[in-house]
Formats: sequence, structure tokens, C-alpha cells
Amino acid sequence: MIFNSISRHVREGSKSIFRNGWMSFASISTIVISLFILGVFMLLSLNVNEMTKQIDNKVQIRVYMKLDATQEQKELVATDIGNMSEVSKVIPISKEEGMKLLEKNLGEDGKELLNGYTKDTNPLPDSFTVEVYDPATIGMVAKKINAINDTNSAKPLWKVNYGKGTVDTLLKVTATVRNFGLFIVAGLAVTAMFLISNTIKVTIMARQRELSIMKLVGATNSFIRGPFFVEGALLGIVGSLITVGLLFYGYQQLVTNFELGLQMVKLIPLQDAWLLVGSTLVGLGILIGTWGSTISIRKFLKV
Repeated sequence: MIFNSISRHVREGSKSIFRNGWMSFASISTIVISLFILGVFMLLSLNVNEMTKQIDNKVQIRVYMKLDATQEQKELVATDIGNMSEVSKVIPISKEEGMKLLEKNLGEDGKELLNGYTKDTNPLPDSFTVEVYDPATIGMVAKKINAINDTNSAKPLWKVNYGKGTVDTLLKVTATVRNFGLFIVAGLAVTAMFLISNTIKVTIMARQRELSIMKLVGATNSFIRGPFFVEGALLGIVGSLITVGLLFYGYQQLVTNFELGLQMVKLIPLQDAWLLVGSTLVGLGILIGTWGSTISIRKFLKV
């Protein structure tokens, strides 16, 4: 008996989708647009988070000592920085190591440019690389390191650098992507729900007399509502599956092109993102569809 009822609901719900072809098409299209934008922002957010993690591992403070700083001053500075609760590691870099790093960063031209410098004529200062536990605290740590000069009459520090603009911009971009994406998707999801609601309203109005007769001969409210609930769910499923197919195909092409054209930029492979993104989009598609049908049924199904 239950199986027959379910079969009937699925059959009637499927017929209703084709019966209201243009409204169903509009509902599915809105769901596709809404979920596609959500999927884009999800993939963008995942990639931004991954890039943030990669950059987090490279975000460091570089502390340069004055050329006339003594070994004792260098050791005291290293100890003071290492005692800061936000600091995870302090790595001393001698002027000789600094010259090697500079030569490496400059590439082939670096060998020619720096060829004339010897150990005695090396103009670079000794320095420290400071790593922090949380990149968000890097600005505060830089200020605390700068304050060492204010509490030391010898003023052993020459410069403290951490790429302030890059770090601050990265944190702001990450927050903006998340907030803006959620705002846009929420608005489109509401639009999709109302379109689905209107689609089902048309069906209810066209079948009002039939539904009244069904009620008079003993049909329960749940039996009458079943096909409309199925119709909304099917609209959501169809829309979400179309979205997943378009989104994943486009993303795979994007990953391939980035790997071929931009060796420095690595996007998350599709196989690492498809389960989370796909299940979320399908789940939201069903939720939007059933919610839209529920709104319509409660308001307009008066039998």
C-alpha cells in the first residue's frame, strides 16, 4: 500500500513538471543559476583557503640587525623575540647566508651582480627570520619587535619587515569572498524557492476541482500533498544535477589550463573537492525544491 502511494506520488509529480513546462523550466533555470554561483564561490573559497594555508607557511617577519650590533645584542634580541607567546620559531641568518639567499633569489643575474662581494665586503646585515603561530597576529608581533629598540638604548635593530600590505590584503580578500558569496547565493536561493512555489501554485489552481473531489471521497491531506512535494524535490534534483555537471566540467577545464599556463598557481584537484561541493549542491537543490513546494501547499491547498 505504501509502495503504491509512493509510486503514485512520483508519477503524478513527474507529470506535473511536464504539464507546466515553461514554469518548470524557469524554476530549474533559477536553481541552476543559484547553485552554480554558490558552487563557484565554494570552489573559490576552497582554493583561497588552500592558497592562504600555503602562504601562511611562508608568512614570516624578517628582522635586520644594525651592522655594528654586537654578538651579545644579537643573542638578547633572539631571546626576547623567542619569548613572545605568538612566536613559534626564530631562525638566525648570518650575512653570509643572507648573501647566498639573495643570490638564489636573483637567479643567474645574481651571480654576476654579487660576484665582486667577499666575506669582508659583504654589505648585508645579520638578520632573523621569525615565524608565528597565527598569521593574523603578524602585525602585532612586528610592532612588539620594533619596541625592542624603544627599550634598549643601544637600539640594535635596523629594520623589521613582514610584507604588511600583502598579508592584510590576503586576509581581507578571504573574508570578502566568503561574505559576498553567501549574500548573493541567499538571495538567489529565495528567488528559486518562490519560482518553484509559483510553479506548483499553477498546478494546484488547475486541479482545484479534482483535488476537492479527492478530498470528498476520503483522500487524506498527506495523500493529496504527496505529488506536489515530489514535484518540488524533482525540480531541485534536476536543477542541482545540471549545476554539478556544468560546474565540474568547467572547473576541470580551468584546472587543466592553469596547470599548463601558470606553473606558479595550483588549484585544488577536482577529486579533492567534488564530494563536498557536489553533495552540498544536490542537498541544497532538494531543500530549495521541497521548501518551495511546502510554501505553496500550505498557502493555496484549501481542500
